[in-house]
Amino acid sequence: MTYAVEFNNVSRLYGDVRAVDGVSIAINDGEFFSMLGPSGSGKTTCLRLIAGFEQLSGGAISIFGKQASELPPWERDVNTVFQDYALFPHMSILDNVAYGLMVKGMDKKQRHAKAREALEKVALGFAYERKPSQLSGGQRQRVAIARALVNEPRVLLLDEPLGALDLKLREQMQLELKKLQQALGITFIFVTHDQSEALSMSDRVAVFNNGRIEQVDSPRELYMRPRTPFVASFVGTSNVFDTAMSENVCGLQGMFSLRPEHIRLNDPGAEVQAPGVIQAVQYQGAATRFELKLAGGEKLLVSQANLTGEMLPSTLSPGQQVMASWSRDVMVPLVEER
Repeated sequence: MTYAVEFNNVSRLYGDVRAVDGVSIAINDGEFFSMLGPSGSGKTTCLRLIAGFEQLSGGAISIFGKQASELPPWERDVNTVFQDYALFPHMSILDNVAYGLMVKGMDKKQRHAKAREALEKVALGFAYERKPSQLSGGQRQRVAIARALVNEPRVLLLDEPLGALDLKLREQMQLELKKLQQALGITFIFVTHDQSEALSMSDRVAVFNNGRIEQVDSPRELYMRPRTPFVASFVGTSNVFDTAMSENVCGLQGMFSLRPEHIRLNDPGAEVQAPGVIQAVQYQGAATRFELKLAGGEKLLVSQANLTGEMLPSTLSPGQQVMASWSRDVMVPLVEER
């Protein structure tokens, strides 16, 4: 099988620092694939290696079966969308999108036709003659995407493209990006530190940490079955039980992840019962989050939905004693990080 992009034991060193350390992944053609991780985890360096902006220190990258090291950036079937848009303020939107084609020597009529087509794909067909300053942040981001699409890449690389947008606009653009990717049928490789972006749009997600990949899986699998303490903590919120806490609280051996929403308060029918005292209460709209201090001194986070007809979380306050209750089968075993 020929993959859109394949990493084989890829490394990138800066002196003694391993920014990317033995990464191997295979990204399918037509897949929305996200690289998720904190700052400095290696995800952006991997994107730049695909684009040809960085050189390999070891291993190999292939793009549709061709060795990337043998291709200069302009001959790879990829284009990149950056967070800062990099639009020319004095040019119209049409000329911004057509600029790369002009550099390649394409005549004005042909490049403008292609630019109009690209702008139509991102729902900006009405804005040909506007300047970047006349557009909203979300519209400018779509212009940047159209400028990449005009070159008809088989892989679109997106480097934290939504980072400069406010929350509502970011959520809207997540929906638009996913719809666009499905309509185009090409591969999107999306770099982000925002777990909600990765989970909401992706077919699969690679979680990066310290230059390595901790787990590659579907968003649901990442959330429901994290493999390591880092993934459990970084993707969503989780209570990570070390070996001592597992033994003390529920009589289990090993490390486990327990999501706050899988814990109930004062449910006498649950398998595990852990007494504790409420330390803090945080109202979050659809749910209320509690921080408990268990009898052994361990901290436990609990998230209880604000559902009509149940005991309202608002009746619980700091200092009250409660019983944290859950079933053992919602505890996910974890493996030690390398």
